[in-house]
Amino acid sequence: MAATESPRTTIADIAQAAGVSSPTVSKVLNGRQGVSSVTRERVTELLREHGYAPRRSGGRLTGVIELVLSELDSPWSASLIQAMEAAVYAEGLALVLSRLRPGKEEEWLDHVASRNPDGVVFGVVETTAEQRRRLRELMVAFVAVDPEGNQKAEVPTVGLTHWRGAHAATEHLIALGHQRIATIGGPLRLLCSRARADGFRAAATAAGLDIPPEYVVHTEFGHAPGRDAAAELLALPVPPTAIFAASDEQALGVYEAARRRGLRVPDDVSVVGFNDAPVASWASPPLTTVREPIDDLARQAVQLLGRLIAGQAAGPGVELATELVVRESTAAPSQGHH
Repeated sequence: MAATESPRTTIADIAQAAGVSSPTVSKVLNGRQGVSSVTRERVTELLREHGYAPRRSGGRLTGVIELVLSELDSPWSASLIQAMEAAVYAEGLALVLSRLRPGKEEEWLDHVASRNPDGVVFGVVETTAEQRRRLRELMVAFVAVDPEGNQKAEVPTVGLTHWRGAHAATEHLIALGHQRIATIGGPLRLLCSRARADGFRAAATAAGLDIPPEYVVHTEFGHAPGRDAAAELLALPVPPTAIFAASDEQALGVYEAARRRGLRVPDDVSVVGFNDAPVASWASPPLTTVREPIDDLARQAVQLLGRLIAGQAAGPGVELATELVVRESTAAPSQGHH
């Protein structure tokens, strides 16, 4: 993943094309102040057009990739951090981890400028126009992994088939004979939550199922929110016989809510999760869930970043397939539940 630059293009050539001095181009390359925004944009565009990778730290790239997350304590974040570290290490590079706190975006950008990574991977973090502008000025390549919302077309993205995964999970429950299927979705501010909810609804509609509004709940992805949502669902006059949860943590919250009501999984209620975190296979009973290919996601992100660092075109965004993993938390509804 070494940087390449055209032997025909020098800083002097860029300066001449932009109608500025070589020191001005150097300032733009190194993210220093003292250049008007119009000039900076023009020079940055020319550098990108010529595939010019900046010389750093005495002619070499830093060999550092930065992974930025909005939260570090979820099982999904932990899985992504491990997968990214392995993918970056395999390329002979080092991983730096940072957290993007709400309202601290400017501070984070200043830290990026001082760390000077070769590239940044946004992990489920929405990029802002200001972040993209500053990173381009710093000549730091960036990609987004499974972004929170509809990412701008200009941001190279590696995503997942959330809709298909949720559709497959719901079809599985329908095939077992369930008709009273509820869903505990993730927060609607996240694109993945909306996609999973849409996949659930599409499968139910295709099967001719009428899902009552009270069977669709949206909450945070954690264990406690899943438990509380499931407690409400299981207390309904006509409770669901199956629950599709938008995360494994929520699904394990369903286990707890069922246990508190004296219900058994899957005898009284079938449960499906999403992620296939390690805990899914350790649960009792082992959890049927939708596997997200986190290792592949990290590899693809690092490879995509490598192409950008080398001054190559990003190419179209990548969407990786999810896969239903059937374990012991799902079964046909018991006869008394039809």
